[in-house]
Amino acid sequence: MEKTYDTTKIETLWYRAWERSGYFAPGDEGPSYCIMIPPPNVTGSLHMGHAFQDTIMDALTRFKRMDGRSALWQPGSDHAGIATQMVVERQLQSQGLDRKALGREAFVERVWEWKERSGGTISRQLRRLGASLDWEHERFTMDPGLSAAVLETFVRLYEKGLIYRGKRLVNWDPVLLTAISDLEVASEEEDGFLWHIRYPVAGEKNGHVTVATTRPETLLGDTAVAVHPDDERYRHLRGKQLELPLTGRLIPVISDEHVDPEFGSGCVKITPAHDFNDYAVGQRHGLSLINIFTPDAHINDNAPGPYRGLDRFEARERVLADLAQRGLLERREKHKLMVPRGDRSHSVIEPYLTDQWFVRTEPLARPAIEAVESGRVRFVPESWAKTYYEWMHNIEDWCISRQLWWGHRIPAWYDREGNTYVGRSEAQVREKHGLEASVPLTQDEDVLDTWFSSQLWPFSTLGWPAHTDRLDRFYPTSVLVTGFDIIFFWVARMIMMGLEFMGDVPFREVYIHGLVRDADGAKMSKSKGNILDPLDLIDGIGLDALLEKRTTGLMQPELAPRIHEATIRQFPNGIPAFGTDALRFTFCSLATTGRDIRFDLGRIEGYRNFCNKLWNAARFVVMNTEDGGRSGDAGLDHGAAAGPGAEPRVEPEAQSAVSLGVADRWIRSRLNATVAAVREAFDAYRFDRAAHAIYEFTWNQYCDWYLELVKATLADGAVDSAARLGARRTLLDVLETLLRLAHPLMPFITEEIWQRVAPAIGRGGKTIMLAPFPVYRKGWEDADAESEIAWVQGLVLGIRQIRGEMNISPSKRLRVLLQGPPAIPGTLERCGASILSLGRLESIEWVNGDEAPRHSALALHGEVKILVPLEGLIDVAGETARLRRELEKQSTDLDRCRAKLANEKFVSRAPAPVVAKERARLESITSAIVQLEGQLARLEQP
Repeated sequence: MEKTYDTTKIETLWYRAWERSGYFAPGDEGPSYCIMIPPPNVTGSLHMGHAFQDTIMDALTRFKRMDGRSALWQPGSDHAGIATQMVVERQLQSQGLDRKALGREAFVERVWEWKERSGGTISRQLRRLGASLDWEHERFTMDPGLSAAVLETFVRLYEKGLIYRGKRLVNWDPVLLTAISDLEVASEEEDGFLWHIRYPVAGEKNGHVTVATTRPETLLGDTAVAVHPDDERYRHLRGKQLELPLTGRLIPVISDEHVDPEFGSGCVKITPAHDFNDYAVGQRHGLSLINIFTPDAHINDNAPGPYRGLDRFEARERVLADLAQRGLLERREKHKLMVPRGDRSHSVIEPYLTDQWFVRTEPLARPAIEAVESGRVRFVPESWAKTYYEWMHNIEDWCISRQLWWGHRIPAWYDREGNTYVGRSEAQVREKHGLEASVPLTQDEDVLDTWFSSQLWPFSTLGWPAHTDRLDRFYPTSVLVTGFDIIFFWVARMIMMGLEFMGDVPFREVYIHGLVRDADGAKMSKSKGNILDPLDLIDGIGLDALLEKRTTGLMQPELAPRIHEATIRQFPNGIPAFGTDALRFTFCSLATTGRDIRFDLGRIEGYRNFCNKLWNAARFVVMNTEDGGRSGDAGLDHGAAAGPGAEPRVEPEAQSAVSLGVADRWIRSRLNATVAAVREAFDAYRFDRAAHAIYEFTWNQYCDWYLELVKATLADGAVDSAARLGARRTLLDVLETLLRLAHPLMPFITEEIWQRVAPAIGRGGKTIMLAPFPVYRKGWEDADAESEIAWVQGLVLGIRQIRGEMNISPSKRLRVLLQGPPAIPGTLERCGASILSLGRLESIEWVNGDEAPRHSALALHGEVKILVPLEGLIDVAGETARLRRELEKQSTDLDRCRAKLANEKFVSRAPAPVVAKERARLESITSAIVQLEGQLARLEQP
């Protein structure tokens, strides 16, 4: 084996070999197991959230594949209507071209060209992450097959009366000129104003009500003023009319419980065509809807003449000026408010009244609610089911049309009279409705919301509406892995559509993971300068290249100086290559159920060291077991060769040739417990526990203890050959099983080492990917061995404690005396060589009596005293003087610290963290003094 682990070289070669060999395809045998990848945008690139989510899905898939399941991880991407159209439009603009001048057909051709050229970026990045997706069946939401599924869904829902066209309020982007979903609206708190405006009472000379608003321009579309039914201040106004300023219109005063009497004056202007809450109030009271905006948010002809044609914000200033001139602007106050902006255009979103297509969702929601209530779909953690119920019980009809050119065009046609015909094609529409070719029909210009096609993902990717073997085999799928933010937008809709068209739920479990945040818990964003590119962490990136990435594809150039700001502070010379396995293991170690994770770059550095530790351990094993540690083909198998559920194989003729020592039995027992813990963790979606169990066993038990314990057996010529053979076999058996155990989390390094280790113990198979996952073996527990090694560990740690406290050089061999009753008789005889090696001892022996030799250091191990005579090891007089000086210094510091904390002014006025730090310092000094006094007492004993 190479001295160092070259991540880039090995990871790239192994992934190509896996994919070329077809190992990612589901096997022909075993129960089915299926995960559908949440389809990333075809415009996208792998960000930290993707990498975290995909690591979890790949770990599950690899685990189930090794555990004998026919495992399918279905890949694919979403056409991302708005995002993709914007990318291509920007390209056209850079060439001096315009989408509308180009025409719809030519523009869509340009989008397809771009998709073929650049659309595979995220697929290439997923490969770099080690994702074992079934690439031969990769799908795209605009593929012919998936497009057929979208068409079939729309027509069937329309024919059942579950899709209709109507004029309703929607989120409208006045820059992109399209309706958008709630998920595409980013609302953030901004500084603004609250204007208090007087509305005169009709017929009263000086009577008026004061209305507080953050959007004074929309008063041009007001149709009422509302007060709370229980607000006694305005009881006298109910049923009266108000003069709507600047318009010459009269509007009524109405009572509605929507009004918060504590906000502003307790009077609320109602603009049903420009506010979602006002729209609901208007529907309850039969108010008219007056739209005052054009699609690009200019004032239209429904408003008074002086304001027509003005941009909405220009209109605001004109309205305020005119109100002030008429004495109707009472006052202005600063006010923080949530401003909805489009996540693509960053323009302020308008609630806008327009004709759109909608899905009638309430009939679809009822069975979807029951599916979760009955347990047919289970949320992990279960608490997210409450969020699901809350949304589903308050569900509203879904706007599915978008005013774009890229996407699935709505299969509806109109004649000159405005009649609507829906069908799978124009020819079918004509045939069904008896329309001659001479009757002109025009297809709807709009396309469907991308969520409409992605809601069909669990079955459209498997071939629906055709009846396919893959559909029979893998639907319903096993688990959906996704974030909480799309429970309603995607998860709920998939459940509704699965029940509607497949008669069954689309997945049995929904694992909801948290968001990836930075080390301080802040959301990663370009504006904060704390974003990380997972590919940069895997392959490394120099400082110049990192700086160059700042402006790539950035819509807001002013953010460029801040991008990667936090990363550059931590890695001023660029990011080193940590490798895929280190990144994946970091994600898994942080994946506590449902909680956001804080990604600390220090953790990935630590897990890169863990990979190196495993590599170095494997090199030690390979060097010490060149012949495989075998006698013929003998071995103590951990249930791998014959597949899951197989019993360990020990060939009878070899049993007498292999002798397992206490350490061998101990590490096998610890391995068995680790296998159980990892399996339990996978079943509970506790990837953090799986990672912890693997890390703890590998580093602290196998590497730090077993490899050290066994060195004496391997090196001692006096040890019989059967014991050496047992140690060598155990080295190989345990390492090989550990590799299979860790493979789902760390696929590359485990494959590379396994290829060198597995043949040495007669393990068949071309890849660790298809080797069986370890199973727990009853009877492998060895309580006696575990107790004995625990005693040895405590003894060695006691010796190391003395060495550290007395400042004895690690190179000096110690003479150790033990006093007290032997906890486990015969331990020194069985483990003496290992103890001498681990403790770097000259000798160790039991002595009678209770008196310790003069100038002996002491440590307690249960009822046993560990004594180390110090004569000849250290200069007792010099060490005594040094300890006295240090004790005097610490005592002085203790007095100062106590005086500081006794000072009332310091405790009451200093910042809390400063006081806490001083108290922690007091504890530290006190502990140091106790330790120094103990060392001094041992040196000064008579």
